[in-house]
Amino acid sequence: MGILGQVTSEYLWTLKFVSLPLFVLAFGIFVINASGGESPKSDAEIVAALDTEYQAAVGRNDADTMDRILADDFVLVLGNGTVYTKPDLLKEARSRKIVYEQQIEVDDSQKVRVWGDTAVVTAKLWIKGSRDGKAFDRKLWFSDTYVRTKNGWKYVFGQASLSLPKEP
Repeated sequence: MGILGQVTSEYLWTLKFVSLPLFVLAFGIFVINASGGESPKSDAEIVAALDTEYQAAVGRNDADTMDRILADDFVLVLGNGTVYTKPDLLKEARSRKIVYEQQIEVDDSQKVRVWGDTAVVTAKLWIKGSRDGKAFDRKLWFSDTYVRTKNGWKYVFGQASLSLPKEP
């Protein structure tokens, strides 16, 4: 076999036993990622960040960010039975009747659980500020439900507890 035959033979061996398997592996990874094959952990991280972003937007009365995150049919139920919709919350944010000093999840309490295209966030929230000049300062627990849509995760339902007893 001449030098050209040896080079061609080595090239074909490399192509067959090295390059082709690497191509198949890379293509497989691409297909999994393109099909939305995210792990539950990455979904949990995405929803955790989104919920933290939402809480911060509420604290700034940032109606545009709230509008982007909330589903159009969003509902919030408070511990006293009051029900708010997306338009209610956006109107309240735009009015700036509430001025927040604090609107944060506390004590590393945030926990996200994911089941397929549904995620539930639970956390303890500290809210402090004033509404129409009247001060408030309380902590409460909440559960926020997110659903994966064709446009990403959307906040569809929230439920907040009554205020927790004051800590000593």
